[in-house]
Amino acid sequence: MSQSLTRALEILRLLGEAPASLDELADELGVHKTTVLRLLRPLVDARFAYHDEAHRYHLGSRVFDLAARASEQRGIREIAAPHLVAFNREYGRTTHLAAREGDAVVYIDKLESRDLIRMYSRVGMEVNLNSSAVGKLMLSTLPDDELRRFVAGMDFTRRTPNTIVTPEDYLAEIERVRAQDWAADREENEPTINCIGAPVRDASGTIVAAVSVSVPDVVLPFDELLDLLEPLRATCAAISRDCGYRPR
Repeated sequence: MSQSLTRALEILRLLGEAPASLDELADELGVHKTTVLRLLRPLVDARFAYHDEAHRYHLGSRVFDLAARASEQRGIREIAAPHLVAFNREYGRTTHLAAREGDAVVYIDKLESRDLIRMYSRVGMEVNLNSSAVGKLMLSTLPDDELRRFVAGMDFTRRTPNTIVTPEDYLAEIERVRAQDWAADREENEPTINCIGAPVRDASGTIVAAVSVSVPDVVLPFDELLDLLEPLRATCAAISRDCGYRPR
């Protein structure tokens, strides 16, 4: 790889960490600022970088476009797989990955628990939207108008005494999910089964998938299941980073 190309890629890496001035980039690279300026000009022309009114350089829109395209080419299941395997190996609980397909949310991956108890779910199975953590998360990303239209035609079948069965209660639940950025199913979908879920985002910040952990209450009560929330969110954050997501 040529020295110029290596330095140009290093500039993009540095800008990925934080905006920087010409002098700061020159100091980091250990070269004169005229060299940095020569490397920046084609990056700016091709929209890989831009500079603001304070003459600080930022990553440009072309970088985000490429990141989004890279994620689309790999597929969320492939991106998530190593992270889910690591999480499942450490905690040993049933782990699902779900994504939206049209008007449905379906499981696209499942890792079994180390317990003898097995959950009735499978890859390709459609999720009950009103009573599942992943269903709530996937719908929480919809704009309000679209969400209300969607909820108006949703199936509100009662599956347990805890199932949400009215549009009003469901919309209130979605507001809670949005505020806390995770969702729960407290024996709403199946008796004795508790579940927590966290979102996976793409480069634009849109929720494109959700990961959940499901445990029978006799194995792990809900209060103890919540101990897995932060590790679960960390796993989803790692998947989101691999999808190009960078929190602002």
